[in-house]
Amino acid sequence: MNSTVTTTRATEVVLPGKVEVDGLEITVRDLPAPAAGQVVLRMDATGVSFAEQQMRRGKYYDQPAFPFVPGYDVVGTVTAVGADVDAALVGGRFAAVTKIGGWASSLLVEAADLVAVPDAVSAAAAETVAVNGVTAWQMMHRSAKVPAGGTVVVLGANGGVGSTLVQLALHAGMTVIGTASPRHHDALRELGVTPVDYRDPAMYQRIRAIAPDGVDAVFDHVGGAAIADSWALLRKGGTLVSYGTAATKDDEGNSQLPVLKSFARLLLWNYLPNGKSALFYNFWAGKRFRPAAFRARLRDDLTRVLALVADGVLSPQIAAEFPLSQASKALALAESRTVAGKVVIVPDAPRS
Repeated sequence: MNSTVTTTRATEVVLPGKVEVDGLEITVRDLPAPAAGQVVLRMDATGVSFAEQQMRRGKYYDQPAFPFVPGYDVVGTVTAVGADVDAALVGGRFAAVTKIGGWASSLLVEAADLVAVPDAVSAAAAETVAVNGVTAWQMMHRSAKVPAGGTVVVLGANGGVGSTLVQLALHAGMTVIGTASPRHHDALRELGVTPVDYRDPAMYQRIRAIAPDGVDAVFDHVGGAAIADSWALLRKGGTLVSYGTAATKDDEGNSQLPVLKSFARLLLWNYLPNGKSALFYNFWAGKRFRPAAFRARLRDDLTRVLALVADGVLSPQIAAEFPLSQASKALALAESRTVAGKVVIVPDAPRS
């Protein structure tokens, strides 16, 4: 039985096309009643990831046609359920990875995509590790499988995914070399990371000097021509995990081409007789053809990450919080590359 008894009004941030950060639009509409298998989720926190920054430019690999509501992940409270959904979910707090749609006061979500958030974890903290935490966990423990005592390089160690990778690696007893702007070096040193200036033309040579025998894994979100330098840092048995093409974010032309070029290069490198491996991490791998397995893996991994947050092992890096109506400012700050961690969007304060 559908528990919806009143219409839900949803405020949404719409990306109307390739616009500047101040070109986002705010709209209000009535959400349809949740269909079978769906819930209405009242947003408690969402955020700005690199995906939205690419989508604004029309550069995300498989983004939908404009206009649409961005928002890669969301944490919220279930307010209504559709048919075939347990009514006991109402009032519960959950995280979901949506790819789009999260920048809204309320949204429809498939109940199968919900992952319970522990009471000890705030909405903003859970949001910070929703997609970032799963991405970091899967790259570290499912893709690279770096042994304890290994050495890893994290490009963008102050970013949303990067800061989580750093903490997971340190928790697993690894040595971490992290690239970041000098303003973030002291914070990285306090964590136990050896920092390197990402703007230094000799960055890769400096990393090689720190780890002259090579490293066990490199986590590279930059892509572009320099990905060959990341590959060269690996020792025998090491793994390069590429998970982005930030170097080409401002390039004109086909948005899929940089990813396809990177994927082809990584694939070819695996056939070289040097004992190293390379892969392109795709968060959504397997969802189309094995959705149940994909959801089970996502639920398991995000549950593990949220438990680490609840236990104090992972400290979510929240760069700033903005109300939904100021999503443009949130996006601008995230794109400025001046802050550490993730920019979080929260509901607007209720009007008095």
